[in-house]
Amino acid sequence: MSLGRNIYKNRLNRKRLNKGDFIKIEVDVILSNDITTPLAIDAFEASGITKMKAADKAVIVADHFTPNKDIASAQQVKKVRDFARKWGIRFYDAGCGIEHTLLPEEGLVVPQDIVIGADSHSVTYGALGAVASGVGSTDVAAAWASGEAWFKFPEAVKVVLNGSLEPYVSGKDLILYIISQIGTDGALYKGLEFCGPVMKELSLDSRFTMANMVIECGAKYGIMEADHKVVDYIETRARRPYTLQPENYSIDKDDEFDEILQVDCSKIDPQIAFPSSPANCRSVYSIEKTPVDQVVLGSCTNGRLEDFKKAAKIIEGRKVCRDLRFIVIPSTALIYRQMLESGLMKIFADSGAIISPPTCGPCLGGHMGVLAEGERALSTTNRNFPGRMGHKNSFVYLANPEVAAATAVAGYIAAPDQV
Repeated sequence: MSLGRNIYKNRLNRKRLNKGDFIKIEVDVILSNDITTPLAIDAFEASGITKMKAADKAVIVADHFTPNKDIASAQQVKKVRDFARKWGIRFYDAGCGIEHTLLPEEGLVVPQDIVIGADSHSVTYGALGAVASGVGSTDVAAAWASGEAWFKFPEAVKVVLNGSLEPYVSGKDLILYIISQIGTDGALYKGLEFCGPVMKELSLDSRFTMANMVIECGAKYGIMEADHKVVDYIETRARRPYTLQPENYSIDKDDEFDEILQVDCSKIDPQIAFPSSPANCRSVYSIEKTPVDQVVLGSCTNGRLEDFKKAAKIIEGRKVCRDLRFIVIPSTALIYRQMLESGLMKIFADSGAIISPPTCGPCLGGHMGVLAEGERALSTTNRNFPGRMGHKNSFVYLANPEVAAATAVAGYIAAPDQV
C-alpha cells in the first residue's frame, strides 16, 4: 500500500482517488522562513483578508540570512518578526536553528501529518511518516487564510533498499546514488516510499538526510514508515496527539505502486556528486586527487548530532589542511549545546575548524562561507548547481560528513580510510 497516498485518502475520507486528480486538503503545518515569508505576507495583505484561520498551524523560522548578514536581511527579518507577533504565529528567531532540523526537534511534526513549506526541502519530514511538500509563498498565504492546500494526487514509487551498508556509507550516499540512477527529474511529482532491510537499520538522522534530498530528483514527497525509531524520537517531543494506524502504515506489505525500484546497497561506496548536479555521482575511490578551497559540514541535510559524531571520529587529533577553510555549522541551538557538552566542539576547534551558529548561510551562497570565482568546495549540503554557494564560476561537490572530515584533513577529496 502506498503510505503517502493513503494519508491523503484518509484525510479526505475517500477510498479511491485517481492519479492526477486535483484535491484540496486540510494541512497540519504551514512552514516558511525569512526568505519566503515576506512574499507570503505581501500576498496575504494584498488579498484584503482580515482573519487568519490557520495561525495556530503556521511556523516561521528565521534561518537563511541569519544572523542578519546586512541591512536588507535585517529589515526582512524584522518584517517577518512583526507579522508573526501581530498574528500570534509561532516564530523562531535567529540562532534557534535551521527549519528542517528544528521542527522535528520541537515536536511540531508527527506521523500522518500533511505538511507544506515555502522551502523545497520541506520534504524532510517524510522521515517521520508525514507527507511533506514544498510549495510557493502564495500557497502559504492561502493556507494561512484557509488552513487548506491544493495537491495533484501523485504517482508513487516504492524504493526497496536491499543488502547491507559498506563502511562509511550512510543515508547521504544512498540518496545520491538513487538520484544518479534515476536522474534529477526521475521522480517528477511522484512520491518516493522507502522500505526494505537497509531502511529498517538506518538511523533516524540518516533517514532525515534521505527524505531531505528527494526533491533533487523531482519528488513531491519522500516517506518512510513510522517505526519504533520514529516513535522513540517523537514520544517526548510531540506537541500534538497522534495515532498510528498499523493497517495504513506499511510500505512493505503491498505493491500498489506505479513503479518499484530495487537498490542493492552493498554495491554503493561513499558518493561524490560532482558539479553541477546531484545526479553527477562517482565513488570516492574512483576519482583523481581533487583539491578544494573549502569544506562545509552542516545544513538541513547533514547538520545533526550523528553527522558531527561521525566526522569527529575522523578529524580528532588531526589538523585542518592549511590550504582550505573548514566550516562547521550545527543545525540547531540544541545540537550546538550537545556538541559543547559532549566535547565534540573542542575536537573541531582543536582541528582548526571555523564554528558557526546555526544558519543556512553558505548552502545558498548567502553568507558565512560564500565562494569566490574559481573556488571549489566539498559540502554536506544538498545542491551544487552553478552559483549555488557563491560565484557563478565556483564549483561544489556533495558528500557525506565522514568524507567531508577526511577532505578537510587531506586538502583534497578523500575517503576516511585514505587519510
